[in-house]
Amino acid sequence: MMTLIAMAISVAYFYSTATVFGLKGVDFFWELATLIDIMLLGHWLEMKSVLGASKALQLLVSMMPAEAHRVKADGQVEEVKLEVLEKNDIILIKPGEKVPADSIIVEGSSYLNESMLTGESKPIKKEKGNKVIGGSVNGNGSLKVQVEHTGKDSYLNKVIKLVEEAQKAKSKMQNLSDRAAKWLTYIALLIGFGTLAVWLIAGQPFVFALERMVTVMVIACPHALGLAIPLVVAISTAVSAQNGLLIRNRTAFEESRKITALLFDKTGTLTTGVFGVNRFEAIDPTFTKEEVLRLASALEQTSEHPIAVGIIQKVKELNIKVPRADQFNAITGKGVEAEVEGKNVKVVSPGYLKEKNILLPTDAVSSKAETVVFVLVNEKVTGFIALADTVRPESKVAIEMFKRNGVKTYMVTGDNKIVGEAVSKELGLDGFYAEVLPHQKVEIVKQLQDKKEFVAMTGDGVNDAPALAQADVGIAVGSGTDVAAETADIILVNSNPKDIANLILFGKATYTKMIQNLVWATGYNTIAIPLAAGVLYSSGFVLGPAVGAVFMSLSTIIVAMNAQLLKRKIGNK
Repeated sequence: MMTLIAMAISVAYFYSTATVFGLKGVDFFWELATLIDIMLLGHWLEMKSVLGASKALQLLVSMMPAEAHRVKADGQVEEVKLEVLEKNDIILIKPGEKVPADSIIVEGSSYLNESMLTGESKPIKKEKGNKVIGGSVNGNGSLKVQVEHTGKDSYLNKVIKLVEEAQKAKSKMQNLSDRAAKWLTYIALLIGFGTLAVWLIAGQPFVFALERMVTVMVIACPHALGLAIPLVVAISTAVSAQNGLLIRNRTAFEESRKITALLFDKTGTLTTGVFGVNRFEAIDPTFTKEEVLRLASALEQTSEHPIAVGIIQKVKELNIKVPRADQFNAITGKGVEAEVEGKNVKVVSPGYLKEKNILLPTDAVSSKAETVVFVLVNEKVTGFIALADTVRPESKVAIEMFKRNGVKTYMVTGDNKIVGEAVSKELGLDGFYAEVLPHQKVEIVKQLQDKKEFVAMTGDGVNDAPALAQADVGIAVGSGTDVAAETADIILVNSNPKDIANLILFGKATYTKMIQNLVWATGYNTIAIPLAAGVLYSSGFVLGPAVGAVFMSLSTIIVAMNAQLLKRKIGNK
């Protein structure tokens, strides 16, 4: 890129020097000094933008603390450098401190801020047994954690490595930009020497012809073109990483704008993956629905059954106090019973009601894929609780975003057709595939590709490896701190379907910025080179080398500023 500038300045300088030593002609040291000053100013502004793009990566690097509080076998705490930490070391994390390494909590609970690592804006509650990511910020609780990963194996180091690799890797668009810059250099050299020859043949003084040649070479310098793509790449990869989108394959990321069909895995992506209470109602008017839930929770508080866990979770959410249960008894295959506050309370399946010839309440059964249990007080049906793998609140919003952008959405699930149809209808999907085994997902991807669809597949990056590899864009979701999903093009740290929508929209925005920059850089040269060569000389308009340098620097700065605007595109998650 510096070939044209170096040649233009060298020719002008040596010619001017020759005039000082007796060669007939007029020097233009003043124009040359002005040209160099403007070039240096342009370079400074350009590098300021480039460094701004890499700051996001530096920010990731600086997130790790320098030291950790290691707990010795005798319980004493010692200050150690991060490099000294080893797997299974116990470390103390005080309130407000950064987590020094990927670890598992062995004592205490706290809210941790992982926003800079995963893009999750809300602090997340972590308790004993939960994983914490190195670089996240501890809230107001004190924690003792056991080190799981250090150094190059840590989540943050893997993220930094992925970002660096993505920034170094060249996509099709970047290769096109590089080729265009190379050809522009050849064309500018040809036009530059051609301009010199044409003006000399036309009878103009050598100084005038030389000035035209220098201006052409300066103004045609492909800085803007060379910066158009790399700066967008640097910004998009670093900003994506801060929002929990890790790009492994740049070409796939840029091509995410072409996605026409998206295959979702149901559990954990569209749904929470947790068996939760969907609805609960009182049938007996002497009880409120909260009272029905409260009585049922007394029987379920010590059970590990998914239904019991779901009911207790709902009770905690609603801050309902769980009463004591006495004379607990399991009704084999049908439910449980106990004495609660002097009443005989049963939580039973529909099978128990049929066996006792008790009529099923009509509004208890729905078309949804739900498991319904009934609460009986003194042998009278008092209410019911319906549980299901609940749909994520953000799934509906994400599906609407896809529809607005012309992307068809399909769900792939191992569940039965009733569950698949219920979730599909609730979210308004374009279709679903039920009772699918992991190896059958590849065939579904191929079927859609045969219909000329540009397919993106979401999966966990392990069982779905063949389908992720087959898809045009493979997206590993819910990988959490495991960013080694080898078959995925893009890794989403969280399982939020809105992140997938953001990814596609950000891919489109990135591609748009690249096109805008390429159009500006090439369009500017199309107009500027003929002006520099002197096509308007007969009209009295001549572009000097210094003015040419101003235009060249301006074009570079405009490209750099336009790329920086990309940061706003992913801010609103």
